[in-house]
Amino acid sequence: MAHIPETGSPQLPEGPGPEAAGAGGASPLGLSLAVLAILALVAALYLARAFLVPLLLGILTSYALRPIVDGMQLLRIPRAIGAALVLAVLVGGASWVAFAVSDDFTAMIETLPEAARKVRHDLNAARTGAPTALQNMQEAANEIQAAAADAGAKPGARVVTARATEPTAWLRDYAVAQSALLFAIVGQTPIVLLLAYFLLASGDHFRRKLVQLVGPSLTRKKEALRILGEIDTQVQRYLLAMLVTNALIGLATWLAFRALGLEHAGVWGVAAAVLHFVPYLGPAIVAVAAGVTGFLQFGALLQGLAVAGVALLIAGLIGMAFMTWLQGRFARVNAAVLFIGLLFFGWMWGVAGLLLGGPLVAIAKVILDRVESLKPAGELLGD
Repeated sequence: MAHIPETGSPQLPEGPGPEAAGAGGASPLGLSLAVLAILALVAALYLARAFLVPLLLGILTSYALRPIVDGMQLLRIPRAIGAALVLAVLVGGASWVAFAVSDDFTAMIETLPEAARKVRHDLNAARTGAPTALQNMQEAANEIQAAAADAGAKPGARVVTARATEPTAWLRDYAVAQSALLFAIVGQTPIVLLLAYFLLASGDHFRRKLVQLVGPSLTRKKEALRILGEIDTQVQRYLLAMLVTNALIGLATWLAFRALGLEHAGVWGVAAAVLHFVPYLGPAIVAVAAGVTGFLQFGALLQGLAVAGVALLIAGLIGMAFMTWLQGRFARVNAAVLFIGLLFFGWMWGVAGLLLGGPLVAIAKVILDRVESLKPAGELLGD
């Protein structure tokens, strides 16, 4: 009997497997997981701000002071002693500057209530004339609200018009909230200084530990060392650019206000230099406060606007144009990306986020440029 070979079942063409789907593009499930991971990261950063803000401030302080401590170590000074001396000089210098301008600062603060009363008096005097467009719109809105309340009320019921809230309540609440946040940041200064001291005194201890975490591969260790070295360089350059820019802004503000005849020009110079560490918000506060002070001192709105305009001009030319050029040369970060990063961290952490946003964007740029799979994102952040 002849043997009949088995033909078996016909083979169907295989469809694209998971590898092919992954090569063709991200799956909806993977994209959803990535979005959820980003949202979870943002939520974690927001909820842990009380821990992360002083931690990052301490790390940035150690980055800024590391070259000085390294130089002292070359002079045979132990790192623990050198770090203590550097921090002591920093705290002492800041305390001396604060003590030197304390009298002028107190005198300037005492004039603020009088300035507010004068501004309010002039605004009330301006309202006695013809109503402005804003007043007409507000009155029309009140009439529409009253008509809607009349239409919705039951027949015979008495309509009670809600009393208008105080128009300046939001300003008072915002000032109180920001003052509380500022005092909270100042209260964290001892923690920041203590953390910076430990990081400076330890030297390369944490860097060696981080390199060991990447695994036994020598190539990975070398790449991790290059990334950490690049982060050190970029952060130090960013902080150096901020320091030089703020010093120039303080000097220019002092000279300009002194030429305009504004009282306490030195205090305004120190305030402009310090507040410019908080991008955009700090110069705006200086301009508004200086404009109100100039209006009170000179008694003319035009001169007050001139003082505010000079403050904004200095902040714009030096703080934005010069610093953007300097940061572009140092950190190679696109100015628009840097601005978006400042908005994001400012929304998440407030004033501290505006202070930390720039260095964090520079650090992210370094990491994205060094990791092969993330280089397209690094090019997106680049200038």
